[in-house]
Parts: sequence; structure tokens; C-alpha cells
Amino acid sequence: MSNIGFRIFLKVKRPAKEIVDGFRNYQAAVIGDALGRLSVMDASIKSMNEYGVKMVGTALTVRTIPTDNLLVHKALELAQPGDVIVIATGGGSRGPALIGGNIVAKAEKIGIAGFVLDAPIRDIDDIRKSKVPVFATGLTPAGPFKNGPGEINVGITCGGVFIKPGDILVGDDDGVVVVDKKEAETILQRAQKLAQKEEEKGRAIEAGDLFPEEIDQSLLAKGCEFIDQYWDK
Repeated sequence: MSNIGFRIFLKVKRPAKEIVDGFRNYQAAVIGDALGRLSVMDASIKSMNEYGVKMVGTALTVRTIPTDNLLVHKALELAQPGDVIVIATGGGSRGPALIGGNIVAKAEKIGIAGFVLDAPIRDIDDIRKSKVPVFATGLTPAGPFKNGPGEINVGITCGGVFIKPGDILVGDDDGVVVVDKKEAETILQRAQKLAQKEEEKGRAIEAGDLFPEEIDQSLLAKGCEFIDQYWDK
């Protein structure tokens, strides 16, 4: 395994399907809160689909350069139904599109759960017609080369979050969060509790309880001063 920078690991340790499926019940925002606001991809990576997209799946990772998608094509061949192909280039939105309509059409046939990439895409009309969720930095008509190098199924950083092969990704119109596969059960339990609290808050708002006392209590506990007079300089 000396060919660092141009290698493919063929095996992925994926979490149990019932654990992955459990995350379908919760919004990305709730899971992000369960993660302590960590492991949330930055806002540059957003849904390219029509409104109402939902993505849940396990990571098949790709590391490549911003101008090349040779390894993306190989990742598509290796991916299993339910995988999310996560592509890290480090190039942001300045390079060419790394996926387009043909790749997404193949992914739909395979049963791929989605794509997440820190790069642009193209063929947006085809992608919006597809059932495959795609999260990217934007759009461009420019196409990539197919020369390499790159790596598949290694640890990568995408959207500011470190991702290992087999980690769980959840995406919706708010964005994408990443759950460490080894901590998935714990995060799922936290998400359930937080979702219940959000439901309680919603019922309180419907009942007219708009300004709960804990806001003032928190401010006072942190040393905030309330001054019953005008500010005048």
C-alpha cells in the first residue's frame, strides 16, 4: 500500500441497516443539534434538487483533484445501494463540474442514496428530474478530465467535516450532517429526545407561549444586566 495518492480500498465497514434507517425520521438540523452542532457541513454545500429532498446513507468516499473525476466513475462501480458517494477536492466552487446527468442516471439505476461534493455539478435539468439527492457547491457547464490521481474509501474532509468510509450522512434542504458510524446509536437516541423537545416547543407556540422564562433566566445566569432606563449618550 505504498501508492499513496492513487489507490482504491475495496472494502467498507457499514453500520447495520436498521441504524441507518433510524435517521430517516429526523431532520438534518435535529441531528446536527444531537451532534453538539459539530459534524455539520458548511453552507457552501447545498441541495441541487427540487425542494423537499431527503438523503440518508453510508459514505463511500472519494478524494480527487478539483479538475478530475476518473475516481468518481470507479466509485460508482464500487458503490452499493444505499451508499452516498462523497467527493472531496478541496477546490470549492472554482473548478469544473465533477458529476452530471449521466453519472446521476447510472446512480439512480444502482440505487445510490446520493452525492455530496465540495465542487460544482452540471446538467441541472436532468438532476432535478432524478430521484437521487445531490449536494454540491453550485453549477457550471465546464466538464472534468479523467486522468487521476485520487483515492477511494479513505478518510476525507468535505464541507469542513472529516468523513470515514461507512459514516452516515443525512441531508435535506437545510444541508448535510455526518454521523460517525461508531457513535450512530448514541446520536440516534439523542436525536429522538431532541425531536420530542422540538414538538413540545411547537405545541407551546401554538398555545401562545412565545417567550419562555428560561431566556431571561439564562441571560441573568450569564451575568447580563437589565437596565430600566434609556440609553442616551
